[in-house]
Amino acid sequence: MWPRKDGLRVLELGTPGELRTRLTDLVLSGHKTATAGLLTLDYEAEGEEIEHVGERLALVGDSGERVGEIEITRVEVVPFAEVSWEFANAEGEGYASVAEWGESHVGFWRAYGVEVTDSTPVVCLWFRLL
Repeated sequence: MWPRKDGLRVLELGTPGELRTRLTDLVLSGHKTATAGLLTLDYEAEGEEIEHVGERLALVGDSGERVGEIEITRVEVVPFAEVSWEFANAEGEGYASVAEWGESHVGFWRAYGVEVTDSTPVVCLWFRLL
């Protein structure tokens, strides 16, 4: 189960340390307006429902402190092979292509012991910073 802050589910981006700090800063600067999760790893294994449009989440920094609040504006669950350029670009991390986005994310999820295939369900979340 995900942590809660002030009654809201928490959004922790990436892994603690440099990655989380960089991703959180991208959200706070307005460059990152989307994030991805794996249905099996991030939702089913955690006993969490997928976010819904209008839901607000507490964005937390590297030390678990609340640094902002986001509102979900769009949700799609798609096979990994169908993640769009629109989404990859909205992640705000400077990817040059969907293929580059895919390579980065496959490596990230592999570190958690999850092998991603073209049919692996990806939860694509778009949001706005409040």
